[in-house]
Amino acid sequence: MNRRQPSVTLLQASQSNASLAKLMELNRASKARYDAIATLIPEPLRVNVTAGPLNDGVWCLLLSNTTTAAKLRQLLPAFEAQLRVHQLEVKSIRLKVSGSTGAAHS
Repeated sequence: MNRRQPSVTLLQASQSNASLAKLMELNRASKARYDAIATLIPEPLRVNVTAGPLNDGVWCLLLSNTTTAAKLRQLLPAFEAQLRVHQLEVKSIRLKVSGSTGAAHS
């Protein structure tokens, strides 16, 4: 006879698993940073930008193309200033184009 494990929500699972809880917190922190700078990203480019991982103070923005990377590279100082205003500082912001091995760094 097969016994099914009781279903648990992601929140319940994260509360009982330290690694999952840490991952969820990093995801929330990344989203908070994206939300803080989103209005600084030109509207036509926003669809090409996704909040990426936050690791040891380095935050990554995932981009769909190199044109977006070139334009956002110019905005990095404004992004960093906006994050400071919101007390969401990072050591640096990394721009990574999806599917590429290279990345631009601030």
